[in-house]
Amino acid sequence: MRNIHPKTLQDLEFPTVLNQISARCNTELGKEHALHIVPIDDKEELMDVLGQTSEYLASFSNDNRIPNHGFDQINPELGLLKIDNSTLEITGFRKIGNICKTVAIHQKFLKKFKEYYPLLFQKSEGLEPNSEISEAIDAVIDKFGEIKDSASADLRQIRSQINEVRGKINQSFGAALARCQSLDYLDEIRESVMENRRVLAVKAMHRKKVKGSVMGASKTGSIVYIVPEATLTYARELNNLEFEEKEEIQRILNQLTGQVRPYLELLKTYQAYLVDTDITAAKAKYASEMNAVLPEINGERELFLRDAYHPLLYLSNKRKQQKTWPQTIKLHKENRIIVISGPNAGGKSITLKTIGLLQVMLQSGMLIPVHERSSVCLFEKVLTDIGDNQSIENHLSTYSYRLKNMNQFLKKCNEETLFLIDEFGTGSDPELGGALAEAFLEVFYERGAYGVITTHYANLKALANELPHATNANMLFNAKTLEPTFQLVLGEAGSSFTFEVAQKNGIPYSLINKAKKKIERGKVRFDATIAKLQKERSKMVETGSKLKEEETKAREESERLEQLNTKIKSKLESYQELYDHNQRMIQLGNKVNTIAERYFIDNKKRPLISELLRIVETENSKRKKTTAKKAKEKQEQQQQVAQELEQKIQKVRVEKKEKKKKEVQAEKNKPRPVFKVGDRVRLMDGKAVGSIDSLEKGKAVVNYGMFTTNVGVEQLELVEAKK
Repeated sequence: MRNIHPKTLQDLEFPTVLNQISARCNTELGKEHALHIVPIDDKEELMDVLGQTSEYLASFSNDNRIPNHGFDQINPELGLLKIDNSTLEITGFRKIGNICKTVAIHQKFLKKFKEYYPLLFQKSEGLEPNSEISEAIDAVIDKFGEIKDSASADLRQIRSQINEVRGKINQSFGAALARCQSLDYLDEIRESVMENRRVLAVKAMHRKKVKGSVMGASKTGSIVYIVPEATLTYARELNNLEFEEKEEIQRILNQLTGQVRPYLELLKTYQAYLVDTDITAAKAKYASEMNAVLPEINGERELFLRDAYHPLLYLSNKRKQQKTWPQTIKLHKENRIIVISGPNAGGKSITLKTIGLLQVMLQSGMLIPVHERSSVCLFEKVLTDIGDNQSIENHLSTYSYRLKNMNQFLKKCNEETLFLIDEFGTGSDPELGGALAEAFLEVFYERGAYGVITTHYANLKALANELPHATNANMLFNAKTLEPTFQLVLGEAGSSFTFEVAQKNGIPYSLINKAKKKIERGKVRFDATIAKLQKERSKMVETGSKLKEEETKAREESERLEQLNTKIKSKLESYQELYDHNQRMIQLGNKVNTIAERYFIDNKKRPLISELLRIVETENSKRKKTTAKKAKEKQEQQQQVAQELEQKIQKVRVEKKEKKKKEVQAEKNKPRPVFKVGDRVRLMDGKAVGSIDSLEKGKAVVNYGMFTTNVGVEQLELVEAKK
């Protein structure tokens, strides 16, 4: 966005973000282009770029990973293609072929998965598909970067002749080697290689006897290296053929360059597409590392950043394994300007930079680390005045520089502007500077601009309280420890805690008291009142959160007890029903037993049948008339209760068995006592106690008084050792 000045980007440390994105690019061109990312003017283009980054980020968490987009840049080759009759090298053709293949793979993949990546598909679909370039290159150059024999009929023939001549060279050299060897003209090493030629290692005394070309001698002069005469003839023929091969290869590359030259613009487009994809992938990696998302972008002039993190601070703290505090801030038509006050080192400047940097990043097509339910709008201009801007070159003081900056603000500021000013009004006489800052703020307010400022001036806090669409905010500070809590609270101004912080840092109390007397009593009281209100608010927030926590715990406990009570009630009812049923069955059984006894004595069937019918009719009269379905449900319920009881009994039995097994195991694991004659012992499972009369080979004779028995010592346990 041309309206966002480079100085603003510098103030917000946007170049550092670009360096981090550049480091995450795979290609050299991608790294270079990432450093020149700027905010995007066109809203439609911006939404496309944001959407593409979001789609690429989504590809990290699904099974359809986007293919590799790596490539070697072809800018030198593109430059050569512009020149008529120029010829590309083999490496250049390979790079061009790889780019064409990579683009084709991307187009094919994104077409297949266009439902997952609609915007990335749309971008790849805009490229003209082309297979001719890579096919033409593949027809000439193999995967090892060599010219294929099939590149031309002449090349095939020349290479065939070369192979033939090389065969003859080897054959003639072999014959000469064998002849000289048989005549004992050669040294022990027999042969060597000089200037890429095989040579005979001839003893110096026989040099005249071997016909050929002398290539050199050993350091001692005892060996002379000679190329045999027969081999020389073929070597000259080979040189001629190799020259012809080189010329034919050059002709083939010239022809191939001519085939590729018409596609110069297409190749530029392909490379630009892959560079753009590399930057999109780097943005997605960056977003993944800081849990960034694409928030809702509204047209309602509302900026709502929920749980927003400063990207650079978040990543730095993540590396150090430290916590980063998020901020939540909201700007809208009814609350356009926020004045943040509070002590230094409380996080005011970081909050200001977080808002500005996230806005600039979003408008440059990057995802931002905020809660997914955040909602943002786009601004035409982002104006900043952050940090110490003393200009040594222009001999300007900080205040002079800031005044020049404010003058630029006045020229550019409108309802489409977001302004961010740190330590508004400082650098001059506090009262005069404060008054001028107040006048500036009123102008910004009247023009409908959105903004956030930080200040210590009481008059600016008061102004924010008076203006209907502006509000005060403060960074919470723990009044006891004087440590920042890094939480932004809207609705009230913050105390600077000037004297409290001074006291904490060891400034004598007498000196602080003297300073208090030197300034207006009213101002101290005003600051003290703000500080007191802040302390009260901190207490209230703390108490409120504790009460809320306790209320939640109580509600959860109440629900748990209610559920438990319902379960117990249900089980009790089931047990009662089962008990009543069993009692009735016992009574019925007793009645039947009485009748059976009587029949046993008198053996009369009629009274037996009569009595049985009466009992059955009596029982049936007690039963309620229920449907078969209800009766079945009741029976199932009773069966379920009975099963539960059985399961519990079974569980108890298993637990007892386990316990007994553990006890036995523990007993086994106990160290075995060493028995002696006269020890009082008993069998492990027995109760009778006897004394050991004799011990032999793990067996003991135990005397029980009335009788003796012979048992293994492992079955005995010691009752009392012999004294």
